[in-house]
Amino acid sequence: MTERPLSVVGHFVTRVDGYDKAYGRTKYTADVSLPETLHVQMLTSPYAHAKINHIDTSRIWDVQGVRAVVTGNDFPIRVGPLVADRMPLAVDKVRYYGEPVALVIANKPHQAKAACNKIKVSYEQLPVINSPQEAMQNESVLIHEQLNDYKLQVEGICAVPNTNIANHTKIRKGDMEKGWKNSDKIVEAEFSFSPSDHAALETRAVRAEILPDGRVMIYTSSQGPFYVKKLLSQFLKIDEGKISVQTSMLGGAFGGKGCVQLEFLAYLASKAVGGKMVRLVNSREQDMVTSPVHIGLHAKVKLGADSAGKLQAASYEFLFDGGAYSDMGAGISKAGAVDCTGPYKIDNVHCDSYCMYTNHPYATSFRGFGHPEQAFAMERTMDMLAKELAMDPLELRMINAIKPGDTTPTQVHLNASNLGDLPSCLRKLKTLTDYKETKSKITKEGKIRTIGISAFWKTSSTPPNATAGVILTFNTDGSINLNCGAVELGQGSKTVLAQILAERLQMDMKKINVTFEVSTEYDPHQWKTVASSTTYLAGRAVLAAADDIIRQLKQIGSVALRCSPDDLNVGQRLIYLKDSPEYNMKIKDVVVAYKYPNGNSVGGLVIGKGSHVVRHLTPLDPHTGFGKPGPQWTVGAQAVETEYDPKTHAYRIIKAATVLDAGKVINPALAIGQMRGGMYLGLSWASRESFSFDEQAIVCNPSFRSYDVMRIQDHPDYLVDFVETPLVDGPYGARGIGEYGVIGMAGALANSLSQASSCNINQLPIIPETIWKLTKGDKQ
Repeated sequence: MTERPLSVVGHFVTRVDGYDKAYGRTKYTADVSLPETLHVQMLTSPYAHAKINHIDTSRIWDVQGVRAVVTGNDFPIRVGPLVADRMPLAVDKVRYYGEPVALVIANKPHQAKAACNKIKVSYEQLPVINSPQEAMQNESVLIHEQLNDYKLQVEGICAVPNTNIANHTKIRKGDMEKGWKNSDKIVEAEFSFSPSDHAALETRAVRAEILPDGRVMIYTSSQGPFYVKKLLSQFLKIDEGKISVQTSMLGGAFGGKGCVQLEFLAYLASKAVGGKMVRLVNSREQDMVTSPVHIGLHAKVKLGADSAGKLQAASYEFLFDGGAYSDMGAGISKAGAVDCTGPYKIDNVHCDSYCMYTNHPYATSFRGFGHPEQAFAMERTMDMLAKELAMDPLELRMINAIKPGDTTPTQVHLNASNLGDLPSCLRKLKTLTDYKETKSKITKEGKIRTIGISAFWKTSSTPPNATAGVILTFNTDGSINLNCGAVELGQGSKTVLAQILAERLQMDMKKINVTFEVSTEYDPHQWKTVASSTTYLAGRAVLAAADDIIRQLKQIGSVALRCSPDDLNVGQRLIYLKDSPEYNMKIKDVVVAYKYPNGNSVGGLVIGKGSHVVRHLTPLDPHTGFGKPGPQWTVGAQAVETEYDPKTHAYRIIKAATVLDAGKVINPALAIGQMRGGMYLGLSWASRESFSFDEQAIVCNPSFRSYDVMRIQDHPDYLVDFVETPLVDGPYGARGIGEYGVIGMAGALANSLSQASSCNINQLPIIPETIWKLTKGDKQ
């Protein structure tokens, strides 16, 4: 029996939220300001590291409309997702420029801001740690003197007391001595870049109130409303059932709204005014440095290969710049370690990955979760090795591409399903970009055109109990309501989930109503909308709920049609006999009970429920890194073509290309859009985005007037193609694809410009001044 051809999955479907966004009807968290809502203003630290001697709030009452003030001493409880190391408001000392020190609640925003300016804080400045290298070398300055007393929140994070190490992940695979002995060529290099911003269009925002019955209501711009609920319950000692977190659609996030920060502050502010509704919205400047940032990195990579180009050994040291608090930085350093080799077969691996405390704004998730960062270092080193071997960079990657039967750095066995097909991605990339071994082309104007490539992979690093749930309810006309806890942040996940449901039920997409707002009171639990996991986790839950619906419909239909449930099919809004479709009944006549002609009824409300949890994940061994950190890996290849002017060292990005093994593309247009958006994000970060710090670790460019991002005129042509190696347990074979357009862009751009300039460009962002300095100095 042949399978029914897919009619919705694999086809273009208009985004279910497209028209509301296009016409400006979509409401985001900060768009809502209810009458009598009070406004919160943060007072932040002007220093990166200083003792707080005294806070004088007495003069705030000179400002009309002030209702309350909150300082750290009002809630001296440490919070944090992985390590509880951060006070919501600083107590005793501040650890980064922009750290919240006090809150003022007032009737109007300008009143709260004016009152904040009346607060006098007496600081005593302390020495600063301004880079992860300093943090490792300078143990005389401890950012967290009480690190040994902090509570560990999850298994697998290894902080080192009496140091500035928030986490140390070790990977030990094979025999390094043997690997180096078998290497005919060895290359070593160092790489670095500073923290940067997520640059989401919507800044972080939250409203909070405490109802008379004790219920805590949080309305927040968050990728993880259920995670917000969990942490508020844990640290505020409130029953989870008393906390309701509601999230509208997000105006971009890129990982930066997966953390929990403003929610704690909003709760404290509401509590200070008797539970009244309060509103806290970041200004752009606050969003850039007061809230968590994109992590920085200093890396050392050493690769060894035999004369044929086969990799024999790899050694890595990653010093991630986690900033003042660990937040998700500790997890990022772990994720960077578990996939440290990139998508290559290397039998002998040694990796030490550290999350270092510094006096920079603290880091949280960024699209790719540690992989764009380590991939930059790995892919640059691969090109340097290719040059040493006098080998084409693409051919070197083909020779070493990881395949089914190989193992990951943490020694997970790979197969076609949980890995995909990297060689096919590389071959398609070669065709897509017209890649040739010729290193460069000279234009009539004397500019140099080159193509740089990269390969990448990623596993999702989800918790071993990451779950998603879906509830399906019918309307009396037979249309369906799809409820789940996935947050729509621009990626089109709700459209994809509706397509999966429509396919399984053989239903018109127009008959599926998707709920965009997420409420922890009414929607089933979902871990977070992160890690490219929504299509996989929530998609499997949709299939389970659809199957539950089908089972119920067949059961009721079998009574009405006087047959066995196994004799029936469901589709096209009908329940019908498989061998005689003319015997059928409409689904809409069943979903709120089937009524016989005599008035009797059978059945009842048809409500579908489904859930999914990741399988067989294990923590890493702290000494070797052995373990299974994610459910599957996704592979791909990327390229960037640039035109470089050797006179001015300026350059133009002409083309950017991605070929991804997506397993199964659910919606081609959305998938291409995801890749293009990711490529833009990766190129913007690699070519210009970075925070500048002075000697006192003060951020010197905390606004879009001084923090540069790619503008519309800078965009290259984006080329996208896919390979489809089905993931056996993915919905219709699909893998998550949300993060993958970002991962290899920095490496591909740096490889292209390193060829063109005959320099090793190992520092981001790649600005003309950086290239100029390299051409005038050491080119090694």
